[in-house]
Amino acid sequence: MADKQLFVTSLSDLGDGEVKQVIVRNMCLAAYRVGEAVYVTSGVCTHGHALMADGYLDGYEIECPLHQGRFDIRTGVPMCAPVTVALESFPVEVVDGNVYLQALDGAAVERQAENVAT
Repeated sequence: MADKQLFVTSLSDLGDGEVKQVIVRNMCLAAYRVGEAVYVTSGVCTHGHALMADGYLDGYEIECPLHQGRFDIRTGVPMCAPVTVALESFPVEVVDGNVYLQALDGAAVERQAENVAT
């Protein structure tokens, strides 16, 4: 594990088929688990400012709880209207049962911090 990785959650706190809101360095993120795979995206919908952790996870798609737009959790890509702007997705690594986020550049931290503030 690289020194610049950031702890997100433990696998024991993220069951298969679950989504969890996490705050990392003042960023609102959503962590998802599908089988043994774990994904992390920005935690706020790009369309309606709803928390993705309050949405419905179906396979690799998360449905926004506000307007039912769906995103692919692997890439953040919008899958249907009304969403048109992708969620930011982040690379993760699982080490010893813990999920770590790769270090973020300053622009990513700033973008995500705005989601927490608004």
